Amino acid sequence: MGLFTSDIKTLDDLFVHQLQDIYYAEQQITKALPKMISKATDPKLKQGFETHLQETQGQIKRLEQVFEMHGHKPKAVDCPAIDGIIKEANETAGEIGNKDVLDAALLASAQAVEHYEITKYGTLIAWAKQLGRDDCASVLQKTLDEEKATDQKLSAMADSKINRKAA
Repeated sequence: MGLFTSDIKTLDDLFVHQLQDIYYAEQQITKALPKMISKATDPKLKQGFETHLQETQGQIKRLEQVFEMHGHKPKAVDCPAIDGIIKEANETAGEIGNKDVLDAALLASAQAVEHYEITKYGTLIAWAKQLGRDDCASVLQKTLDEEKATDQKLSAMADSKINRKAA
């Protein structure tokens, strides 16, 4: 099922497609985070990435729960947006020799991922409620809350230390 194809006829179809999209995205994030952990030099940034890797694994389980609650088997569909964000992060990180600047770039890339996820989960929650699936919305809300908290931690880290050291 491709986005904007005749396979998507209802809001329910769109909801399931976007679940599949974010399911793929979360799986790609679990593959990208170990690379970010290995490249980060700031101990707090490295620890933040390690914590988020564990959270992401839990978020994948929640998505699987939502699929099942909604009567579907968990399935991923390619998400060009997350692929692009991760590709850009890898390309940028590969071009930076200064470790402080690299940490700032890694943090910015992580925030780009978080903002994408926040958008997706917010939309999924709204659609779940519209479809009368408050049960699914409440499970998705837990993940949205984690994503927002991670974004706030990254912003605080950037403002208090990482960006200053990079400057």
